[in-house]
Amino acid sequence: MGTLADRRAQAKDRLQVLRENVKVVESLAAGKACVYATGSFGRCEASKFSDLDVFILGKGDGREGRDGKEGSLLKGLDEICIKAELIKITRKLNIPEFSGDGQYLDHYSVHDLTKSLGTPEDDAINTFTARLLLLLESHPPLEDQVYGEVISQVVTAYWRDYYDHKDEFIPAFLANDILRLWRTFCVNYEARTQRVPEAEKAKGKLKNYKLKHSRMLTCYSALLYLLAIYARHNTVSPRDAEFMINMTPTERLEWLSAQSYVSDASSTIAAILSKYEHFLETTNAKEDEPVSRFSDRAESRKYMIEAYKFGDLVFDALKTIGNENRFYRLLVV
Repeated sequence: MGTLADRRAQAKDRLQVLRENVKVVESLAAGKACVYATGSFGRCEASKFSDLDVFILGKGDGREGRDGKEGSLLKGLDEICIKAELIKITRKLNIPEFSGDGQYLDHYSVHDLTKSLGTPEDDAINTFTARLLLLLESHPPLEDQVYGEVISQVVTAYWRDYYDHKDEFIPAFLANDILRLWRTFCVNYEARTQRVPEAEKAKGKLKNYKLKHSRMLTCYSALLYLLAIYARHNTVSPRDAEFMINMTPTERLEWLSAQSYVSDASSTIAAILSKYEHFLETTNAKEDEPVSRFSDRAESRKYMIEAYKFGDLVFDALKTIGNENRFYRLLVV
């Protein structure tokens, strides 16, 4: 079994154990909200060393509050109970504590995610990250039906102009947000590491290595897929987008490699998947082990050269599939 297949099998087992332990959460969320995992669990490549990142997303309650926003069907006390249960579950299963002391264990309504689109508050209240990770690398341990419903609503918000241009629709709104997410990841990395003490620099190098593999693939697998659909049909429909969302980043590449109309990029896509498998092998350990490797200057340089080569391959695939069409031009300029 290859590394990617092995990681998918591990993730499937871990997600199944997680599902078996969320019965209380399921009863509280039933028909009202879903919980979706992001990160390595959302990409379905979690190993025994992976931590768990989740968001809670509620359906709209149909009532507009004083702030003009529609609330969530999941009310405050149930939200508190769900968060408490999720914390208990991670401790029971020996999963690392939620990052930031639970700071990012957030609950949003679907209205929060759709009505903040393009507004200044999108970044401030973290709906931007929650929405993009929902679309690019998420997996629901419970309430699959609610999960599907809210994804459809978010896609509709991005495709609001589709029916006026359905024969030549470029998903510019979503594509620009994906590019913005990638740039945000990069800027956040720089901001957090520019004043890092010497002893912490190896951890920063490891984060950079992960950024230039898993984070890059999360964003650019989606852009490659959307670009391929546009190259084939001169438009991208909401249904196309939902099909993409239901695949993991690596599954998107596997899907692309099976499409005859992008066969010119098949060898490049195969190389991307091969290098990504190597990345998974390199990071498949408790953090201390890869950090010690990145402490060695020669080893660190070798890994970072690999990361740049990975980015070069993604760029080559983008150029080949885009073939200088209008959508590709939008991504570049």
